[in-house]
Amino acid sequence: MTGIERITNSFQPRRPAFMPYAVLGYPTPELSLQVVQALVAAGADLLELGVPFSDPLADGPTIQAATQGALEKGVTVADCIAMVAALRARGVETPALLMGYVNPILAYGIQRFVADSAQAGVDGFIVPDLPPEEAGELEVTCHGQGLALVYLLAPTSPANRIRLVAEKSQGFIYLVSLTGVTGARYALSPSLADFVGRVRGVTRKPLAVGFGIGSGDQARAVAQLADGVIVGSALVQRAGRSIDEVHKLATELREALDLAAGSTPTG
Repeated sequence: MTGIERITNSFQPRRPAFMPYAVLGYPTPELSLQVVQALVAAGADLLELGVPFSDPLADGPTIQAATQGALEKGVTVADCIAMVAALRARGVETPALLMGYVNPILAYGIQRFVADSAQAGVDGFIVPDLPPEEAGELEVTCHGQGLALVYLLAPTSPANRIRLVAEKSQGFIYLVSLTGVTGARYALSPSLADFVGRVRGVTRKPLAVGFGIGSGDQARAVAQLADGVIVGSALVQRAGRSIDEVHKLATELREALDLAAGSTPTG
């Protein structure tokens, strides 16, 4: 089974997918592996694993601080790929996507990056600063390995951008719930339902919503609209405290999504 297939199969009718985010290398390389294992134990359906970068333009202060902490410990792209391999060796089978920025990928070498990632057990990639118009080489290389390249849409995306991303994105489409950077918010955007509806009107691919989701109530509300819920900053914040806090919040989020099951649209 290809990475694209593994990711797509994680989205099941009437069961919202839970996709937590963790920074590889934070708080330490070993503890970051334990964080991921705690997320899996709590019921993660997919994993978004952050590759530290010095200029994470899509990320808010919580994830910026975490990635900077990992960089200060010397964590590299190669280390992140090796950490995925280590997770697979520990028995983690949950589909995993590396989330990183384009400059480190180019420095590593696109062909080598994709090949090494595939060998380690990566299923796909999220590259927020790489638009589909400029992603040709990475896209072709990913498809050659059966790996997904997931693109993002924002609430401000015009109709032609929505159609392009709907055509190009593999596995699912990442919907940014708000205009701005990552970070838990007190309330969801009132325009989220309209945004999801506009995208769903042009594709049947799964839609996963991220940015600004930090509680079970918010996750349950998003699950009424989308096929998957992505949670990052709230979990990263707890990773800086303890593994138990990560597991507690992840369990709350999973239970909230289970409560929403049965009323979620299918992709």
